[in-house]
Amino acid sequence: MELIFVHGALVRDGEWWWRRAADLLRERTGIRSRALALPSCGETTPEQMAGGLVADAAALRRELDAVDSAIVVGHSYGGTVIAEAGRHPAVAHLLYVSSYLPDVGQSQAAIMSGEDDPVSIGDNGDGTLSVSGYDTATFGARFLQDTDEVTQRQAWERVTPQAAGAFVTPTGAAGWRGADSTYIVCGEDRSTSVELQRIHAGRATRSVELPTGHHPFVSRPDLVVDQVQALLQQVPRPGAS
Repeated sequence: MELIFVHGALVRDGEWWWRRAADLLRERTGIRSRALALPSCGETTPEQMAGGLVADAAALRRELDAVDSAIVVGHSYGGTVIAEAGRHPAVAHLLYVSSYLPDVGQSQAAIMSGEDDPVSIGDNGDGTLSVSGYDTATFGARFLQDTDEVTQRQAWERVTPQAAGAFVTPTGAAGWRGADSTYIVCGEDRSTSVELQRIHAGRATRSVELPTGHHPFVSRPDLVVDQVQALLQQVPRPGAS
């Protein structure tokens, strides 16, 4: 059993975002975990970046092809990547963190359009989008208010442009349908509204609410790992009788 983390939009370096949870998970359970490099965020090649959501989903499928069994964690936009990737036999469980379970035909932009206070995103004029109007302090206050200033600065350093296709491409699959899944609602999230989270949590098999901001695997990795450990009690491991 492995764990694959799919990070959110407009940032890079999923390994950094997931590291605190990964270290604690390994310490408690011995489970190995990895973070998916998202092509749309420029983490692979310029050619793949232009592929947007489709390229991200293909990258996730390749990771799943290489393992026997995995828990896939989708954070924010990561849930849309999971949907587009479709059903995969290696998926043992899907864990969503302040994320989305879109139906076929829904784009990330369409999902976000219903928010009363949407995150400001600007068009760079080159086929990419970026967060707009933020600096270290305002980004930290919105996305990581439950972390310290050093962590907020390190997070801001990992904000990056992302291919517009990640936002405007309608999903061609709904990989969450028929899969056992858990949704973590982040009750103090200032990025994705709790109301929108609960709508998508209603599509998961089960849900739990934690008193955290948008990135609990950074601010409270213990709470996230608690949920993973609970899943491990239910998810059969390869070779288990």
